[in-house]
Amino acid sequence: MELSFKTLPKSFIYSWREVLAEAIGTFILVFAGTGAVMANQLSDGAVTHLGISFVFGAVVAALIYSLGHISGAHFNPAVTLAFWTTGFFSKRLVLPYIMGQSLGAIAASFLLLISLGKVANLGATLPLNDNWLQSFILELVLTFILMFVILGSGLDRRAPIGFAGLAIGLTVGLEAAFMGPITGASMNPARSLGPAFVGGIWQHHWLYWVAPILGAQLAVIVYRQLSDNFQDIN
Repeated sequence: MELSFKTLPKSFIYSWREVLAEAIGTFILVFAGTGAVMANQLSDGAVTHLGISFVFGAVVAALIYSLGHISGAHFNPAVTLAFWTTGFFSKRLVLPYIMGQSLGAIAASFLLLISLGKVANLGATLPLNDNWLQSFILELVLTFILMFVILGSGLDRRAPIGFAGLAIGLTVGLEAAFMGPITGASMNPARSLGPAFVGGIWQHHWLYWVAPILGAQLAVIVYRQLSDNFQDIN
C-alpha cells in the first residue's frame, strides 16, 4: 500500500502533462489550420487551397517533433482510439486524451472567432453539395491512409528513425490538397468539433466522428496482419 501511495502522485502528474500537451497541440493544429481557411477568405484567396493544405501538413509535422516525446502526439480522437486498440496505449488515458483534444480544438475556434469573426464557417468541415455518403466514404479512406502511415512510420521499429513527423505531415497535407474541396479532409473528429461547436454548424457532423474512427480502426486491423500482430513493433 505504501508503494502505490507514493507512486500515485507521480502517475497523476505525468498524465496531467500528457493531456495538457494533447490539448495544446490540438489547439495549435486547429488554430493554424482552420485559421488559414479563414485568412484565405479574408484575403480574397491569397493563401490558396494548396497553401491551406501546406499549413495543415506543416503544423502536424512540427507538433509531432515538438510534443511527440511528451504525449505521443495524437491530437486526434480517432488516432487515440486506434493506438488503444493496438495495445500500445493505456486505457486510462483514452478519455482524458479525447477530452483534452476536444477542449483544445474548441478553445482555438473561440479565439479565431474573437480575432477574425465568423468567416468561412470558422473552417468547419462540410460535405460538398450536402452529399454525406460521399464524404463518409472518403473520410473513412483518408483516415485509413493516415493511420496506416502513422503505424508504419511511427510505431514499427523497422521504419527509419526520425522521419515519422515528416511522413505523417506530408500525408495530411497531401490528403487535404486532393480531397479538401470535397469533404474538408478532416480525418480528425476534434478538428471538426472546434468549428462546429463554436459556430453552431452541426450539419452531418456525426460523419466526421464515425468515419475517421472506423477508418483508423480498419488501418489497425490491416497493419496488424502485415506486421504479424505487431510482432515487429516496440
